[in-house]
Amino acid sequence: MAPSRTPRRRPSRAETRRKIIDAAGEVFARQGIAATSLNDIAAAAGLTKGAVYSNFEGRDDLVLTIMEEHIVERMRSATTAFDELSDLGEATAEAGARLAAGVDTDATWHRLLLEYWGIAMRNPAVHKGLALRRAQLRDAITAAITRAAAQHGVELPLPPAQLAVVVLALSNGLAVERGVEASAVPDSLFADVLKLLVTPREVGGASGVSGSAAPPDSPAPPGTAGR
Repeated sequence: MAPSRTPRRRPSRAETRRKIIDAAGEVFARQGIAATSLNDIAAAAGLTKGAVYSNFEGRDDLVLTIMEEHIVERMRSATTAFDELSDLGEATAEAGARLAAGVDTDATWHRLLLEYWGIAMRNPAVHKGLALRRAQLRDAITAAITRAAAQHGVELPLPPAQLAVVVLALSNGLAVERGVEASAVPDSLFADVLKLLVTPREVGGASGVSGSAAPPDSPAPPGTAGR
């Protein structure tokens, strides 16, 4: 009697989806978004184009899913620093260090975001999808900032939702500048900026500046002397 064969296990939907995402990431990084088709992605994943369509609505859905996955993981890693460290200064420095590390490790995805942003600015349908995903991402970061501020008793200088925008803009902007000239963006810069955002300031004191008073040695505006 011939030995029985072990039935070949069919990949789960989650495994297939993961395979497609990984393959798409490699192809996008190598060719760029505009030059990549679903056929390219299916071939790289060793699947049919139909298998890709059964898991994603199309190329745009794949692009947004991959970008969101990278950014969410990086922000999750950064914000958990406030759960792991009780000292606010240490937690802020660690969060900044993790975000700075992401600028380098996710450099490819920052470039793809810029490429996709350019596509979205010329295509209303793509713009709508990008705006929706970014809004969801900002909501997640806003919730993390709110939780961290409450946990450490920090009075934030801006509403959490606005700080979420600032953090995303810093991440994207520093990635661009570091890509152009790495030496212009020190590893500690992200952490230094975050500290400025969360460190309490004494109004009018040595460690802060009043929002309305001018510095003592500031010259009088032209035309006002002697009045």
